[in-house]
Amino acid sequence: MAPAGRKKVLFKLAELIEKHALELAVLGVRDNGTELNMALKAEPGSAAGTFRYYAEALDKVYGEIAPTDPGVLGLVHKEPVGVVGAIVPWNFPLMIGAWKLAPALAMGNSVVLKPAETASLTLLRLAELASEAGLPDGVFNVVTGQGAVAGEALALSMNVDVLVFTGSGGVGRRLLEYSARSNLKRCYLELGGKSPNIVFADAPDLKEAAKVSAMGIFRNSGQVCVAGSRLLVEESVHDEFVETLSQHAAALRVGNPLDLSTDVGAVNSLTQLTGNLGFIDSAEAEGNTIALGGNRILEDTGGYYMEPTIVTGVKPTDRLAQQEVFGPVLGVTSFKTDAEAIEIANNSIYGLAAGVWTSNLGRAHKMVRGVRSGVVHVNTYGGADNTVPLGGHKQSGNGHDKSLHALEKYTDLKTAWIKL
Repeated sequence: MAPAGRKKVLFKLAELIEKHALELAVLGVRDNGTELNMALKAEPGSAAGTFRYYAEALDKVYGEIAPTDPGVLGLVHKEPVGVVGAIVPWNFPLMIGAWKLAPALAMGNSVVLKPAETASLTLLRLAELASEAGLPDGVFNVVTGQGAVAGEALALSMNVDVLVFTGSGGVGRRLLEYSARSNLKRCYLELGGKSPNIVFADAPDLKEAAKVSAMGIFRNSGQVCVAGSRLLVEESVHDEFVETLSQHAAALRVGNPLDLSTDVGAVNSLTQLTGNLGFIDSAEAEGNTIALGGNRILEDTGGYYMEPTIVTGVKPTDRLAQQEVFGPVLGVTSFKTDAEAIEIANNSIYGLAAGVWTSNLGRAHKMVRGVRSGVVHVNTYGGADNTVPLGGHKQSGNGHDKSLHALEKYTDLKTAWIKL
């Protein structure tokens, strides 16, 4: 299909997502427990914007003419890679699915997408809307099933040219093994994080920093890849800041995600909830202090809910400082100097996101340079649109979602060397 045709289809799909936004959001909430107010913006709202962004971009991507000898014409073509396999998680399936699907389709590829087994409703509905928008049959395919069956088959397929994945490091490693066992397909992996949120005593507004930091870990019950799950606070303001943060966290209403007054929704599954509570047990065993929460909330809905939890006295080597919880659990560590803050922040196998709160512009730039992560927020936490990339350093993965840089994953370069 010509670029103009692809553009028309993707714009139409964006319109249909917006038209069915409430339906899509409710489908997702019923699957994964995200609070509805957040789901509306983060799922259909974000997805529609993503499809529109890549629809606008796709006919601005050109090949090149190389500066060669006058007797030779060197052309660099940009071609679709072919078939893209995409495996997406349960926390924001529509948003993250769009991050993979929109640039892949924009570059002229076909996609086989496998949702998480606990959250497939929005992506199945998206496939119906894509067909209604005019996407040809077979160009976008949703295959549901267990990761060990459907996901493995997709990763081992000799007909899949590129594999993109968001999820755990353990599964990411298996996908690389499957690539080696099959056709050496390229694998782009976003594997989560243990993101440090660093608060200096000279933050512009410590009360605002506490409020934003609370939502940076507790929204969607902490089930966010870039969640600021490690709070590093300068020693001189540690106690004051933790007290203010605890007040904000304690005021959050946890409950039925379809209730519009809910601030924090449900944990995705009993397995996830049990894992979250296991971190509380290990924190207590390592001598940490449970400053707030730490318990399951029993709701009449029968779902899985957990109190926003703050754990203080966490040492950089403790389990809570090293392993991703993916739940509403915040570990707090104090520091004295800039160098110590950077050392603690980088003492992790992950490098997805970070935050820095300071009024010192020089310090802010030094922290952005010094902290090894794909995103560093300054005097905020969370946010960013399609104009900037999202990708991890270290064991948080490789490649980037969002921005024009994402197109590189779905494009092959071909040189034509023509003697004149």
